[in-house]
Amino acid sequence: MTILGIEQITYGVADLDTCRRFFADWGLKEVARDETRVRFETMNGCTVLVVDANDPSLPVAFEGGPTLREVTWGVATPAELDPLRTKLAGQRGYYSTDAAVGCYDPAGMAIRVEVTRKRELDVKGSPSNVWGQALRVDQPSPIYERAEPIEVGHVVFFTNCLAEQEAFYHALLGFETSDRYPNRGAFMRCAPHGGHHDLFLLALPDGKRGLNHVAFTVRDIHEVFGGGLHISRCGWTTQLGPGRHPVSSAYFWYFKNPAGALVEYYADEDILTPAWQPREFEPGPTVFAEWAVDGGLDGNTRRQKNAQAPAPQGKFMTERKQ
Repeated sequence: MTILGIEQITYGVADLDTCRRFFADWGLKEVARDETRVRFETMNGCTVLVVDANDPSLPVAFEGGPTLREVTWGVATPAELDPLRTKLAGQRGYYSTDAAVGCYDPAGMAIRVEVTRKRELDVKGSPSNVWGQALRVDQPSPIYERAEPIEVGHVVFFTNCLAEQEAFYHALLGFETSDRYPNRGAFMRCAPHGGHHDLFLLALPDGKRGLNHVAFTVRDIHEVFGGGLHISRCGWTTQLGPGRHPVSSAYFWYFKNPAGALVEYYADEDILTPAWQPREFEPGPTVFAEWAVDGGLDGNTRRQKNAQAPAPQGKFMTERKQ
C-alpha cells in the first residue's frame, strides 16, 4: 500500500462568498456549488472543498475559526484500502466503507483515504539553463499572467504531539521522514520515492495545534511569480514571498487565506529516493528562507510593496524622472 498524495482538502469557513472569490483568483476551477459548499479542482483533478463551518457533515475542527477540517489521501486501487482497515481500526473516529477509510490523527485532524480520481497530465515546467547543461535552446521561458495550480502538494500543521503524530503517519500510512528539526518538526513524504514533503509537522513552544498552510504545486518558478503577482493585483495580502526554502530547495510565495491560515504557491522542490538520509536542522530565519521578499511584490509595479523609492513611470523599470 502506497499513498500517492493529497486527493482532497476540506475547509470549514465563515464567509463562503469571500472564499469562493479567493480560490477563483487563486486559479482553481469551480465545478459545483450550493448554499453551503463550493467544490474546486486543480488541473489534475485534486479537489478543494470549501464548506460553511456550521455544516453538521464536517468533521470536528481541531482549532477555532476557519480552518482545514479534513485531508483526503489517495491510493491507486480499492485493494490498497484493505490493509488500512486493519491498521486504522481503533483510532479515534474510525470508519470504513467500500470507498474509503478514515479517522482522526493524534492531533485531531480528520484524515480519509480513498482511491485516487486525479488525472494524468502532460504538463511540463520551463527547463532552466544552468552552467554546463543547456536544456532550453531557441525557446524563451514563459511569463504567466496568473497561476493554474497542478495539485495540492503538501499541508503543514502545528502539533502538540509531534512524536506521536510522526509515528502515526509512518507506521499506519507508510510515510517517510525526509528531514527534521530535532524535537520541533518533521518533514514527511508519502512514499520513499517522491517530492521532499507532503506533510510537515511543527511543534510550537506554546503547544498550539492548528493549520499553518496548504501548498499548491505550480509548473515552475515563473508561475510562482506570475501567480503571486496576479493575486497581489486582485487585492489579497502577501504573508511572505516570493522566496526560496533551503531545506526543500523550493521557491515559494505565501498569502493570507480567508479559508484559514496561509496558502502557498511553490515549485522546484527536491525529489528524494530510498537512498536519502534525513538531515537535522536547527530552526531559524535563514533555515526557513534563503531569501524572501517581506510584504510581497506589487502586481502592477512589479516592485516590492511599500518600497521607499517611487515606482518607475517610464517605459523601463530603470528610468527615473529628471
